[in-house]
Amino acid sequence: MKDDGRYYIVKKKAVPEVLLKVVEAKRLLDSEKAITVQEATERAGISRSSFYKYKDDIFPFHDNTRGKTITLMLQLDDLPGLLSNVLNHITKYHANILTIHQAIPVNGIASLTLSMDLLPETGNISDMIEDIESIKGIHYTKIIARE
Repeated sequence: MKDDGRYYIVKKKAVPEVLLKVVEAKRLLDSEKAITVQEATERAGISRSSFYKYKDDIFPFHDNTRGKTITLMLQLDDLPGLLSNVLNHITKYHANILTIHQAIPVNGIASLTLSMDLLPETGNISDMIEDIESIKGIHYTKIIARE
């Protein structure tokens, strides 16, 4: 099955146990400063390879996402106006852009990291990410941090 990058919200009972254990290992890593990945995965009851395989693909959904900061990583073609188009999509959803860093393109592809503040008036975040991913010239989008 091809990964189309869509986001879904599913109830906990529908999530495979290995993914719930990945979430637990991530929680342990976030809450305990001196813990290693090995220790967190052992306590969660999964292998390190399972953790690394799924760590970027699952995170708990919180109803209080607004008022938080998220950081996205995008890979995009080096085309005039493409960054502006991405920023316009974010503006359409009323998110406040905090930081932008675009790496120098290599072979016509650039990496973009941007952080944004999700405000009470910010629209649906999943819809915003899907809109960004649908822009011609965007290769992928990934949430790399949430605070």
